[in-house]
Amino acid sequence: MLLAIDVGNTQTVLGLFDGERLVQHWRVATEAHRTGDELASLFRNLIDFESVSGVCLASTVPALVRSYEELAERWLERELLVLGPGTRTGIAIRFDDPREVGPDRIANAIAALDRHGAPCIAVDFGTATNFDAISAEGEYIGGVLAPGIEISMEALFARAARLRQVDFAEPANVIGKSTIAALQSGLVFGFAGQVDGIVERMRAELEGKVKVIATGGLAELIVPHCRTIEAVDEFLTLEGLRLVWAQNLPG
Repeated sequence: MLLAIDVGNTQTVLGLFDGERLVQHWRVATEAHRTGDELASLFRNLIDFESVSGVCLASTVPALVRSYEELAERWLERELLVLGPGTRTGIAIRFDDPREVGPDRIANAIAALDRHGAPCIAVDFGTATNFDAISAEGEYIGGVLAPGIEISMEALFARAARLRQVDFAEPANVIGKSTIAALQSGLVFGFAGQVDGIVERMRAELEGKVKVIATGGLAELIVPHCRTIEAVDEFLTLEGLRLVWAQNLPG
């Protein structure tokens, strides 16, 4: 089975694919200092290493790439494919410098095109909120990077002495009658409004009927309050990695 690994700045998502079917998945904290041995110790409690036939990795944390190479070489004894410059993806990258595009964004674009068609926009609620556009011709043409939900709220709590951390939950009303409710309203409806505003402007620059797909850990909280998002695809990035692996299989 293929082990697909999406290493984000905050969380790492792993998925095991049996052919085209995602059979198991996990989400763990990303720690940039972990060694290959530490990763092996963590993952062997989750994964039967003998069942893994190959590994496809997208990492936004460069320091961890070598650790995953060690994991694949020493513990899994399997081939590792790292999505990056020069990797065959099956999609044209129309970006001023393609090397600047994060591998998770490329994986999202590949999967969005394959699963939802073109033109489309993938919105990923991660450490940053990424908006990536695929043209009517099926080409990746760029996108928008905005501060993510968690880091935005953490910055607010750090700078405002009278505010405290709140649960990321949907409030009963837009007009909050307590500080907690007001913060939750700003979180949910503020980010929903941001998403709709950006998506509407992106749609105006694309041709055809544009489908909008969301992914990422907090998508389920925000998407019900967005006008513009039509579907949530929880494992879009992992699916993109599976497709990249298929593109690069020997022969």
